[in-house]
Amino acid sequence: MTHPKDAEFEEIRRIVADIETGFNTKDAELAVRHFTEDGWSVGVTGVRIAGREPLLDAHRTGLAGPLRDLYARYRVGEIAFLRPDVAIAQKYAPATDAQGRPIELDHTMIALYVLVKDGGRWQVAARQNTMAPR
Repeated sequence: MTHPKDAEFEEIRRIVADIETGFNTKDAELAVRHFTEDGWSVGVTGVRIAGREPLLDAHRTGLAGPLRDLYARYRVGEIAFLRPDVAIAQKYAPATDAQGRPIELDHTMIALYVLVKDGGRWQVAARQNTMAPR
């Protein structure tokens, strides 16, 4: 494993923060901005969506539909650099109300991100969302 600079950790945390903001403000473009062109995501239902444009379409549909009244507070857990240009990061996303106050549900969301650095910029290559009991 490599020993990255603090700036690398912060950039990855900023990416996850942008995705959180996109989710909570229902801004599909912001929610997928940091994905690679061929990036993919697997949702809690097990559906895999590949490519930035299909991801954008799915986010537009989901955020305007079944996810429109859902909110979460994201917390980045462990970040590990597998190589200087490849990292994995865990994200925990307990549910909140629209004002960001925690709400009690019997589950929470956990995600694993695979990030790649290309042209000096970190991007999300893959994300796997999992629903976990609280």
